[in-house]
Amino acid sequence: MVELRTPAQIEEMRAAGAFVREVLDTVAASAEVGVDLLDLDALAHKMIKERGATSCYIDYHPSFGAMPFGKVICTSVNDAVLHGLPHAYRLQDGDLLTLDFACSVDGWVADAATSLVVGTARPEDLELIETSRRALDAAIEQARPGNRMGDISAAIGGVAREAGLKVNLQFGGHGVGRTMHEDPHVPNDGRAGRGLKLRPGLVLALEPWFLHTTDELVMDPDGWTLRSADGSRGAHSEHTVAITEDGPLVLTA
Repeated sequence: MVELRTPAQIEEMRAAGAFVREVLDTVAASAEVGVDLLDLDALAHKMIKERGATSCYIDYHPSFGAMPFGKVICTSVNDAVLHGLPHAYRLQDGDLLTLDFACSVDGWVADAATSLVVGTARPEDLELIETSRRALDAAIEQARPGNRMGDISAAIGGVAREAGLKVNLQFGGHGVGRTMHEDPHVPNDGRAGRGLKLRPGLVLALEPWFLHTTDELVMDPDGWTLRSADGSRGAHSEHTVAITEDGPLVLTA
């Protein structure tokens, strides 16, 4: 069921969005060569505890997960692009790292993701990250009353195709509110003018993610981390966006 939030509720969601942004920025600034992924997770965990927030990940156990996630932030490295389970790994020079984080503050959830390069960057990695960000910007621009869900999806897919990238439709954006994953699903490609009509009060996590040379994923033995089928690297950008009478409001900006 698709739920719409009142303007007052959207105002209440700002605190969750601001905190998610704070955690992502702090963890990203700490992601240096030699830092362990488990230390990044511990930092996010500490911030959650100090804020009195609630992790959306630690007990999360959907049908595709082998067990409860058990950590509080996704850390996907290089050819891993989604649901990276933090483990004992020290970041190396040139690693492409994606951080994905969601939590609940005062009963409201926000969700966001960012990709970055640790140390020396490969130009093609920076280009892939920038493409995911441009796709996110294009999606946000379409998140307006009167548009259709297909307008958001088509905007993402259009940026991908212009960059010569394939789009995977297994995992995409979603509604967000009292829980992390709510209706509706937001595919990362589609046809403009089709699908659910966008109305004020709809809050969506929009999250284009791309791989360099494939759209196929394989699951790690950890039962969570999703990697490219051909070993190519991935990038992922995400914001929580509220659709208002005045247009899109990015709660995790």
